[in-house]
Amino acid sequence: MGNLAEKERLDRQVMALRVATEFQDGNVVNLGIGIPTLASNFVPAGREIIFHTENGALGFGEINLPGEGDLDLVNAGGQTVKPQPGMCFFSHDESFAMIRGGHVDISVMGAYQVSEKGDLANYMIPERQVGTIGGAMDLACGAKRLIVTMNHTTKTGEARIVKECAYRLTARACVDLIVTDLAVIEVTANGLLLKEVAPGWSPDEVQSLTEPDLIVAADCHEIALM
Repeated sequence: MGNLAEKERLDRQVMALRVATEFQDGNVVNLGIGIPTLASNFVPAGREIIFHTENGALGFGEINLPGEGDLDLVNAGGQTVKPQPGMCFFSHDESFAMIRGGHVDISVMGAYQVSEKGDLANYMIPERQVGTIGGAMDLACGAKRLIVTMNHTTKTGEARIVKECAYRLTARACVDLIVTDLAVIEVTANGLLLKEVAPGWSPDEVQSLTEPDLIVAADCHEIALM
């Protein structure tokens, strides 16, 4: 397999682009801090996506360039975003009522670890003992579908897709799809289904950096961006 540490991986923008291909016309989508927020810049042509943020906005558009935009109109990551016709604003309690009421179609989050059963750990690193749960617990349980996007391994090469999460859980059995810098993996009742791999990577190479056994889809192919 050679030195996998030196092989090229997908960058954050491409990961966000791949996530955005999952959005369907009319979806209400909540984007978490980090890579997820970038997905608002890659809405497929001809699709209307209604972006929701727990800090109280619905129907905003792309992220502005640094130094541009209204500081009172920001996404979950504090980035200013472009206003769109029909967008609206509301209080935190109304925003969480939308989440808890099942009105968010897709939630996109980052993670520290995801287990083979779809358990999510994304708010605290035990060694640091610092973390903020924010709206993650509500979104993990309240959204109709949860997509996690993250680097496949830690900076030291340890697997982030694991048999059992060692970190404190945000929620159990909540993740539906994992998009990493190496692969697209669906969480199924039978296990983790490897559907796509990054260009230049093989299923065996992805497996070597993944703790649980992967089921390789019959039509497993390079990551599709259309």
